[in-house]
Amino acid sequence: MTGDHDAWLMSYLKNKKTACAYLQSALDDYHTDHDKEAFMLALKDVARAQGGVGHLASETHLNRVHLYRILSGKGNPTLETLTTILSAFGLRIKLAAA
Repeated sequence: MTGDHDAWLMSYLKNKKTACAYLQSALDDYHTDHDKEAFMLALKDVARAQGGVGHLASETHLNRVHLYRILSGKGNPTLETLTTILSAFGLRIKLAAA
């Protein structure tokens, strides 16, 4: 069952719009529960779906080991690193009034 869900999620997150909605939902949850780890793992899911962390490292010119650490859920990326990762997904940070 988990394999089926994982395969479905990877297929779902290949699309830029659905990946954006997935990350937005994770970010919205962060605003509620302050669980940064969940947002970082959501970023990892999108990275896996869109070619893997190795591909992301190549696209962003960031160190692959550093990316794995960031996306482990325990990472604490800088704003520059986060925007670089999002840009590789074709996304950007956008603010909204609370």
